[in-house]
Amino acid sequence: MIGSAVGERAVAPGLVPYAPRKDRQDVHSGAFQRGRDPGITVNNVQPGPIDTDLNPASGDWAVPQKAATALDRYGRVDEIAAMVAFVAGPESSYIMARILPWTAE
Repeated sequence: MIGSAVGERAVAPGLVPYAPRKDRQDVHSGAFQRGRDPGITVNNVQPGPIDTDLNPASGDWAVPQKAATALDRYGRVDEIAAMVAFVAGPESSYIMARILPWTAE
């Protein structure tokens, strides 16, 4: 599953209605429903600010979003893709019902 860092913490006004839709997304329920199926794992990647057309690293929100991360920068799409590929791959076959959060402060 792909969630959002906002699911853990709404850092700006106006994000509160959005936040519950991104938090945990029933990862624990899904794990217990599907966890015994061969080759199935259920986890949730929750990226923080990612440099995209919709949320550019040079946009109006960039300064406060970068300041809220431990790395003081936006993430890249390829970084999130690599995390998703790892979690979906055989190397992580014993990782189950985990929330994989963004780089928090």
